Amino acid sequence: MSDELNWLSAREMARRFAKGELSPIDVLEATLAHLHTVNPALNAICLLDEAQGRRLAAESAERWHSGAPLGPLDGVPVAIKDTAHVAGWPTRIGSHATPAVPSTEDTPGVARLREAGAVFFCKTSTPEFGWKGITHGPLTGITRNPWDVSRTPGGSSGGSAALVAAGVVPLATGGDGGGSIRIPAAFSGVFGLKPSYGVVPNFPGPMGTLAVYGGLSRDVADSALMLNVLTRPDVRDSFAIPYRGIDYLDGLDDGVAGMRIAWSPDLGFPVADSAVVAGMQPAIDALVKAGADVQRVALDLSGAQHTLEVIWGASHAALVRDFDGAQLVALDPGLLRLVISAQNISAIQLQAAYAEMRVLSQKMQLFHGDYDLLLTPTIPITAFAAGVDTPDATRFPQWFDWTPLTWPFNLTRQPAASVPCGFVEGLPIGLQIVGPMFSEQNILRASRCVEQACATGARPSLAAGGLPRKDKQ
Repeated sequence: MSDELNWLSAREMARRFAKGELSPIDVLEATLAHLHTVNPALNAICLLDEAQGRRLAAESAERWHSGAPLGPLDGVPVAIKDTAHVAGWPTRIGSHATPAVPSTEDTPGVARLREAGAVFFCKTSTPEFGWKGITHGPLTGITRNPWDVSRTPGGSSGGSAALVAAGVVPLATGGDGGGSIRIPAAFSGVFGLKPSYGVVPNFPGPMGTLAVYGGLSRDVADSALMLNVLTRPDVRDSFAIPYRGIDYLDGLDDGVAGMRIAWSPDLGFPVADSAVVAGMQPAIDALVKAGADVQRVALDLSGAQHTLEVIWGASHAALVRDFDGAQLVALDPGLLRLVISAQNISAIQLQAAYAEMRVLSQKMQLFHGDYDLLLTPTIPITAFAAGVDTPDATRFPQWFDWTPLTWPFNLTRQPAASVPCGFVEGLPIGLQIVGPMFSEQNILRASRCVEQACATGARPSLAAGGLPRKDKQ
């Protein structure tokens, strides 16, 4: 019974809660038991509050019993990435430099989930200040992939992805400033959506329009359900678009017939693994069979890398500008190198990078005049060894060199998702589906089509690859 509960969707949990067949208390106990089983291998959490989880689950159970649930996520366990504030819990963001003092308020997305009755019991691991596309750092050590614990789950939402993939929670939150939802979704074999900038209210930060709030799930419909909650308004974000009241579950199974879809295996970056590209074909075939017109295009976005490097470096340098010498020395060595290299970025250079970002956005807006959606591999390689920043320092000197298909759409502010579409040598791969601004519904419909065609029902084995003795840096 417990194992069955661990793999229920959020929607199925709510259905059973409503019928009285299941209690949020039962789900939370199964969740905690499974977490204690798998987390020693995964190292996916940085905070555990079982007492709060049990209290929230009991309150939810009483609401369901009295016929007054707060919504379809009431009683559903949700893991929270430790880049967001949860009132009463510290927000460390993977850093020794952040004080372990309780936050006084919820991040907007967390506030919406709390209002919906979600059960919070843990925070998930992230690299320091979310600065890279993998999940390890000085504070929390190395987070591992449920499909092969010798490999990384990706990042920076790696702890969230690992818990979803391992069957601990049906939903986990994430943030995406350069691919940080989609990278771990692809490496860990789960679904992740980066909404358009402004769709989900958030606290504005140094990364400007690059970063958005979102989440990960084991199926597309659960992410649509979560988006219904996250998009509700919050007056603390003056940059959020007006609330539109969209039900993202509406039309989810309407298909893609008549859609014009572009396919680029590399976006002009010569890094794609041929086996990964070949692994996209069943998903592409499924979209064609469903009535979409899919055409391969020669879309070259490789000129945008310098833009990303300038903005990324300046943003992270701003995060640590008030640190003293001891705090700087304690940083992740890669992050320290990044912020040191960014010290000489001038205001003129930064403004030029923002101008280039706007040109790129305009280019993609014109592109989508011809195509409803764009397909790429999410990541051009499979998950590599845990604990390193790059699988090959010569071929990929920096993390953004092996993730060139995700971060362009942070620069353009477009919505993009990673949907599981198969395996290469036993490791998950994901198809990235990108749309013009505010086209989340079309992306979800196409993702659902791929999911229905490519889902295997496979579950990860934590024994694969073995667990190294030392799990700290």
